[in-house]
Amino acid sequence: RKEFVDLYVNYVFNESIRKPFEDFMRGFLRGCPARKWKMFLPVELQIVLQGHTKFDWHLLEKNVTYIQYKKLDRTIRNFWAVFHKLPEEKKKMFLAFLSGSDRIPGYGLEYFKVSIVDPEAENPDELCPSVNTCSHILFLPR
Repeated sequence: RKEFVDLYVNYVFNESIRKPFEDFMRGFLRGCPARKWKMFLPVELQIVLQGHTKFDWHLLEKNVTYIQYKKLDRTIRNFWAVFHKLPEEKKKMFLAFLSGSDRIPGYGLEYFKVSIVDPEAENPDELCPSVNTCSHILFLPR
């Protein structure tokens, strides 16, 4: 019985997926040469490829730069008050709106730069918040 179980487990976890895994590995290594990836531990490689999944939202707030705004402007204070009351999933949705991904890049949140800009609209009540995802800029009307 032990031999049967060992052979079955080997088949399920190794033999049955060998061809699809080899195809995946060949494609992966074509775009990402193996020499450069060997320096990472598996957990580190996952972070590099997928980004961070744990967030310090107060650090994000601390690293924001303001253009045509000051940190103590009412609009900014209201924005952060509402943001910090959001559930975690909504905060991730905002991050996806802002950057195109609900994860922080592998280099870390302390280097993830965000700007909040006043678009200086004549009638800010008629303008919705918008973003430049490439530069992580939030255009937030007053």
